[in-house]
Amino acid sequence: MPFAIWALAAGAFAICTSEFIIMGLLLEVAHDLNIKIGQAGFLVTGYALGVVLGAPFLTPFLLGLNRKAVLVGLMLLFTVGNLACAVAPTYEMLLIARLITALSQATFFGLGAVVAAKLVTPDKQANAIAAMFIGATLANILGAPLGAAIGQSVGWRSTFIVIACLGLIAALAISRLLPYIETERTINLRQEFKTLVQPSMIRALLITVLGFGGTFTLFTYIAPILTQITGAAQSTVPFLLLVFGLGLALGNPIGARLASQNITSALRITLSSLILIMLAVYFVMNSFTAMVIVIFFFGAATFATIPPLQLNVMAVAGKAPVLASAFNIAALNLGNACGAWIGGVTIDHGIYLTKLPLIAAGISAIGLFLSYYQVHSKKIADIH
Repeated sequence: MPFAIWALAAGAFAICTSEFIIMGLLLEVAHDLNIKIGQAGFLVTGYALGVVLGAPFLTPFLLGLNRKAVLVGLMLLFTVGNLACAVAPTYEMLLIARLITALSQATFFGLGAVVAAKLVTPDKQANAIAAMFIGATLANILGAPLGAAIGQSVGWRSTFIVIACLGLIAALAISRLLPYIETERTINLRQEFKTLVQPSMIRALLITVLGFGGTFTLFTYIAPILTQITGAAQSTVPFLLLVFGLGLALGNPIGARLASQNITSALRITLSSLILIMLAVYFVMNSFTAMVIVIFFFGAATFATIPPLQLNVMAVAGKAPVLASAFNIAALNLGNACGAWIGGVTIDHGIYLTKLPLIAAGISAIGLFLSYYQVHSKKIADIH
């Protein structure tokens, strides 16, 4: 792969580390800012909403600009946002800083995938895009656990300073290594948006929002569950995030393989597996050893859903290929936002942490139900 692709992967690594790091530092942030755990969980919601807003309000206006300049600018915006997180004096300022940080994510991944494909010959385009997304996988395997360990050792603010440095390094690498990429002629955005509001597309995006949303109802509060219910030491949280990340690395290719055979079946298999694993968390959360095992499979089931969800939306998109991918990223993060918000409201209203796996499984079950109501399932299954 050209070195420029690894520069894009570095950007993906920094962005996804920032997205997932808050789960490992939830207790530290809540204690330092003197807020409830449920309230701290809204920091996940704020970030996810930033990604949701970035897809429709940022991506369309950047499509006609120089690709290299846009990607560097997005990484600089990300860097400034993380620095703002590091120095935020109040919970409200931290929430705003997280939202600003997230604005760059949907556009960076959408444009980055297009650019990565243009850097290689047609027969290597899939590998090029996969290489860029290695950064996202490594963020979950290494970035989030190491960031949590740093935050627990020298303060959670230091973690955001480190992430900001990673963002700056990625911006410099992209600026230096990425060649000039010709910008495509402006597309018919009106036609694309018209396609995206069709009932079949709305249904597909709802499957993403709900099917994936249950994950964050549970995962956002995994640290307090482990420490308060399982009885694990707070110092073991980074290790368990690493276990979760290793599961992600396993689940993504499994989901891709299933989706390449039949997207509709892949949707139902992966969502069903995710629901069963979340129910398993409910039954084993009092056992540390069992939780280690289940968290690994939780990670695998979580990322196994992403390829079928992505291909489902793209298949239904038809004449809207440019925005479909960005909108599905927005839908994933809307699910994250809603899931984290539901979990926080649940906790703040006196429902115990032990009930979160059941609530999470119920949310994903609605997405699974909608997959059976997908009226274009035959078309989706046959796109390959």
